[in-house]
Amino acid sequence: MAQTFGKRKQPHTVIIARGDNINHFQIRPWMAALALTIMLAGSVGYLGATAYLIFRDDIINASLMRQARMQYAYEDRISALRSQVDRITSHRLLDQQFVESKIAELSSRQEVLAARASSITPLLERASGLKGTTTLPTTLPPVPKLRPGASTDEQASLIDTTLRTGSIETSAGGLASLENMQSRLAKIEQDQLWEIATLTQAAHSTQNDMLKAAEAAGLPISAHSMSAKGGPFVPAKDQVVTEFDSRLAELGSALRSLDEARTAIKAFPIAHPAPGQAVTSHFGTRRDPINGKRAFHAGTDFRTPIGLPIYATAAGTVIRTGRAGGYGKLVEIEHANGFKTRYAHLSRILVSKGQKVTAGEHIAAAGNTGRSTGPHLHYEVRRNDKPTNPMAYVKAGTNLERFMR
Repeated sequence: MAQTFGKRKQPHTVIIARGDNINHFQIRPWMAALALTIMLAGSVGYLGATAYLIFRDDIINASLMRQARMQYAYEDRISALRSQVDRITSHRLLDQQFVESKIAELSSRQEVLAARASSITPLLERASGLKGTTTLPTTLPPVPKLRPGASTDEQASLIDTTLRTGSIETSAGGLASLENMQSRLAKIEQDQLWEIATLTQAAHSTQNDMLKAAEAAGLPISAHSMSAKGGPFVPAKDQVVTEFDSRLAELGSALRSLDEARTAIKAFPIAHPAPGQAVTSHFGTRRDPINGKRAFHAGTDFRTPIGLPIYATAAGTVIRTGRAGGYGKLVEIEHANGFKTRYAHLSRILVSKGQKVTAGEHIAAAGNTGRSTGPHLHYEVRRNDKPTNPMAYVKAGTNLERFMR
């Protein structure tokens, strides 16, 4: 049977005997193939299940490790982003602090410059008319105020528009504008220092020119006497003195010296007692107009209509009024430096003895009283009670007029 199994064409019969029971069934080819297929599928399933059971832990562990790596990478990315945000926030905070401190510095500097401009203004008024002077800048660029809640870029950008329009708006290039404004304020400060130095030099130059002109005119005054100074040395208290304060003090000293020189010159009788009136008789020896004899004329005569205003030629005190022989109605004034002036042949006297008068004050009216051949003003200048030529002082006043403004 073994030799012929599989070679016969009839189906194989399987007989199963159990006791008295005998069972048999035929095995067809398709049944064999199905059984073989089932066996193979079972073997493959068994082997796959066994492999899964063997490699399951490795697969799970690999999956867990992959998820862990992804989580770590995500956390690292979040940490990097947080660090970047912190850096940006820190930079913006530093920028904000920088902008605020810079604007505070500019505001403080502007206030200082504005205060300096206020202190310079009265000196400019005193120095008006000095040669070589210019006009200081009076307008300062506005420093913008920070808007609450605005970003750093917006805060910084306020500066640029402020410089261009004077208004607080948002524009580009604000951080650069901080330096621009600082440069402008620095230039204004340098302009102030330069102007103060110019005014100081002009004051010294004007004083020297004025004193030289006074000496040339014969006034008893000299630059050496005006510059004479002294006194015990007393150390100054320790304090911070800026360049501006130092130069401002120099300017104040120069203007005070100039004012002292002007005051000293104005103390001399250099004004004209009857402006615009012609001279009819000069100082010195002449032929007397009444008797024709040779005589000394102690003053200068000016042709005047009766009633013409007569003015004091310098500040002083009236020491004599009323009739005085050939002088007719007379006013005599005592001035500084041993000078006295006399105004004679008056028609009317407007001051009284002991009265203080100023240069250019109306003191009398011209007339024809006393020993006179017609309406005129007889004007005398006496120094230490000795008559001197009045026209020397009148001419000196004309030459020094440009310095007296």
